Amino acid sequence: MRTILKFSRLLGCTATIALSFGLADAAHAQSADAVPVAAGAAADEPPGDIVVTATRRETSLQKTPMAITALSGQTLTNAGVTNIADYAKFVPSLRIQDNGPGQRRVSLRGVQTSGEATVGVYYDDTPVTGSVGVSSDAAGRTADFTLFDVNRIEVLRGPQGTLYGASSMGGAIRVILNKPTQEYEGKVELQIADTKGGGFGYFVQGMVNVPLVKDLVAVRAVLYRRDSDGYIDNTYLGRKNTNDYTATGGRVMVRVTPSSSLTIDGSAMFENTDAYSASWNPAVGDYKAASQVMLPYTDRSQIYNLTGKLDLGFASLTSISSYQHRRSAYAADDSYYIASYRTATRCAAYVNASTGGGACSADQLTNYFGYIDGLSPAAIYYPGSTKDFTQEVRLSSIGTNLFDWTVGGFYQNRRNDVTSEDARADKATGDIITPNQIFYRREIFDKLEQFAAFGEGTFHPTPTIGLTAGIRYFDYSKTVEGFTDIAWTLIGAPARPLSTVESSENGTLLKFNASWQATPDTMFYATASQGFRPGGANQVIGLSADLTPYRSDSLWNYEIGSKFTLLDRKLTLNLAAYQIDWTNIQVSGRTTNGAFSFLSNAGAARIRGVEAEAFLRPMRGLQLTLSGNYIDPKLTEDQVNESVVAAGRAGDRIPFIPNWSGAVGAEYTTPVSNSLDFFARADVNYVGSSYSEFRPTNVYRVKIGAYSLTNLRIGFDLKQSDAGVYLFVNNLFDEVAINRASQSSTANSYSATSAAPRTIGLNVRKSF
Repeated sequence: MRTILKFSRLLGCTATIALSFGLADAAHAQSADAVPVAAGAAADEPPGDIVVTATRRETSLQKTPMAITALSGQTLTNAGVTNIADYAKFVPSLRIQDNGPGQRRVSLRGVQTSGEATVGVYYDDTPVTGSVGVSSDAAGRTADFTLFDVNRIEVLRGPQGTLYGASSMGGAIRVILNKPTQEYEGKVELQIADTKGGGFGYFVQGMVNVPLVKDLVAVRAVLYRRDSDGYIDNTYLGRKNTNDYTATGGRVMVRVTPSSSLTIDGSAMFENTDAYSASWNPAVGDYKAASQVMLPYTDRSQIYNLTGKLDLGFASLTSISSYQHRRSAYAADDSYYIASYRTATRCAAYVNASTGGGACSADQLTNYFGYIDGLSPAAIYYPGSTKDFTQEVRLSSIGTNLFDWTVGGFYQNRRNDVTSEDARADKATGDIITPNQIFYRREIFDKLEQFAAFGEGTFHPTPTIGLTAGIRYFDYSKTVEGFTDIAWTLIGAPARPLSTVESSENGTLLKFNASWQATPDTMFYATASQGFRPGGANQVIGLSADLTPYRSDSLWNYEIGSKFTLLDRKLTLNLAAYQIDWTNIQVSGRTTNGAFSFLSNAGAARIRGVEAEAFLRPMRGLQLTLSGNYIDPKLTEDQVNESVVAAGRAGDRIPFIPNWSGAVGAEYTTPVSNSLDFFARADVNYVGSSYSEFRPTNVYRVKIGAYSLTNLRIGFDLKQSDAGVYLFVNNLFDEVAINRASQSSTANSYSATSAAPRTIGLNVRKSF
């Protein structure tokens, strides 16, 4: 804990000193009517006035005793944010492993491994789940919708087990969408861009809001389309700009207000994505790939929601019914893995297995090599679907009372179906041959059903002190079924009939928090909170019985924090320090032939870190922001149990988590005339180095280098016509910013994903 406090003081002093330089220069230019801004708020919002609902009740951001970042819709628009990877740079400890659309792994505070998600992602109050896949790794395929017409984003750092339940052990992200209003309004936004070494890109998006029945019914509709030509060249196939991407989506929202105390919101969202893999091979060259197969990705995601809110006077009753349906398919190049079987030793083991594995004759070797060569090029193709129904009912007190409280219940029924099949591809083009020429197929059906009851209450013995306790009881069961109908004995995958494995678990999660509002502009708090994510059952060919089930993992988070509003409310400074003790970690293992991955439980970790956020308005029209964090994520136990010996040992650093990261930003607006404002914004994001494996001695360990990304936007706001035109440059200095990299024993396995090269574009907006 001394280490945490030392880093907290160091980071806090650093933030204050850095901002003081800007303050000193601007002090004489401040005017009496300068309006400070909130954390991530628009320019006319004072610090702390932004209202959040992270506690399931409306509270002021700066008086909510937790580490939370709130980004307003205006900030997202000004910064050109369109997806989760764009806004992650503004949030301390938020890390995105970006493997392309629909394949993003989200983590907070270094809590990251394979398995169910460690961060809950919500659109309004609808939890969005990832697709499980054949390796039970839902966290690696988090669903993602384009961000447009967003009210705000709330990022809750630290476990949110009591109110948000499973898969929020690292924290939760809440995207709050704009709701229908009783006003006619609309907006449209157009953008064109060109990427260095790549092709042309554009998007067009629009919104219209119409009151259908005065004071009773209103409708809000959003529609968008995005297209990018890509920037990765495949040298093996001789194809350029292979990672092209297209997304079309939208939503319709209806709000019905039968009375002043009852609001009913219904919504339907969809997004259709067609893309190709954004991975490339650093050994071949920057933004160069050598896969033998083109790797398509398709995603058809839909979310339907019905939410009712009833004001009972003393409390608010809320019911949320949601249904998510996602059909997706992705692919991986299996050609190089198949080629690893093209050896005399493999021939002996496969062809002469029945006679003890003796050496192959010349004819046997010729026939065997012909068989192997006839399989490639090939892709592992994973089509699947996710259907997820959730229902939550909660009752929350209104306002601030001697005792504030929330109680509720939650139910989830999630079904995942996924196919794993090897299909041949065209040698010349790399395209998967259609109809698919399949030589191996396995089907898996995964069902998760869970119930939970939760409650959280805050007692105020004095107007400035809050004492909070929360509890959540959970009970879940998981059923996994599967069969193999097209065998591939080469990799030890014979035909198997339908089999079923089950697991279940119940337990409780706890939270304790104490806060002190020392002055109207100063708060201190301390938290001890618990988080977990469900276990399950593997459905892997030939896996032994002791490896079939895996249990939930859990953690405790111990945290101290402070929130300050200083300098006549021109500076907001938030600090937090924490220690996370994580036990029974879900780890990924592989079968002895390397063909299948599975989950087990092994090891423990301790994560220590500090976070800082600062927002300064030194003069009218100028806003400065600073955020940063230090994370020290290490194993405290070897990742070993009776069934699996995983890679990590005590003292090893958790992969893909940089020790240091941070961002600085500046936004400036000034009048040019009565009808024209000049706008400029600069953002610099720094991400420290990390590693792809636990063990420093692992020959396949890849160092992922540190990088800084600089984005600039300048333009003009046409106030009278409520429009704007802006020129932007992303990745100004054209850094090769690798986000994730890994390699294995298979040839051409050293792969990476990264930020796009320098991109220059024009953005035009119009509201009416």
